[in-house]
Amino acid sequence: MQQIRDLAEEWEVRSSATPFQGRVTGVRTDEVLMPDGGYARRDYQTHPGSVSVLALDERQRVLLVRQYRHPVRQRLWELPAGLLDVPGENPLHAAQRELYEEAHCKADQWRVLVDFYTSPGGTDEALRLFLATDLAEVEGERYEAHGEELQIQTARVPLEQLIAGILAGELHNPTLITGTLALHAALSGAGLAQLRPADSPWPARPFPAL
Repeated sequence: MQQIRDLAEEWEVRSSATPFQGRVTGVRTDEVLMPDGGYARRDYQTHPGSVSVLALDERQRVLLVRQYRHPVRQRLWELPAGLLDVPGENPLHAAQRELYEEAHCKADQWRVLVDFYTSPGGTDEALRLFLATDLAEVEGERYEAHGEELQIQTARVPLEQLIAGILAGELHNPTLITGTLALHAALSGAGLAQLRPADSPWPARPFPAL
C-alpha cells in the first residue's frame, strides 16, 4: 500500500524581498524556479505560527469563543487560539495561556489533535491544534482583555450540534471546522488514545523540549 504523507521540499529561489513587515506578520515576494525552467513570482504572508485548543468538558461539549473578525466582517464562533509570537515559547504553554486568557479555563489532559497549514497557497502559517480534557475554570481574577477580546462571548456546544452547523454552512472558522471533524473522526475510530502526546515534534515550527 502506498504511504500517503507530505514531503519537505524547497524549489530554487532566485530572489526574495519583503515589501511589507507588520508587527507580527509580513509579505514576502519570491521568484521561484518552475519545472519548465522559467521563474514565477509568489507573494505570501509570513507568519510566526499559531496554536488553538479544542477543550472538551465532562458533558462532551466543546468550549467556543465568538469574536469579531474584521477582514470578513463577521462575528465568528471559534476555538480559543493565539499566535506563537513569544520567542522560544513551547506551543503547549502558548495554548494553555490562550485557554486561560480567552475562556478563563484550564485543563489537566492535553494531546495533539491535528497539525495543519491554514492556507498554504497564500501564507506559511502553521497551526497546532490541541485537544484539552478534564476542563475546569481558573480561580481568581480574569485576564484583562483588549481590543476585539473585550466583546468575546463563550459557549459550550455538543459535538453533534457543531457538526450539523458546519455541514449546514452556518460555521466558517477553519480551525473550528478542522478540530470538530478531527475529533469526530478520532471518536468514531480508535478513540482518543490514538492521538499524539502534547509534546510531539512539530517540524513546521520546531521547539525545544519541555
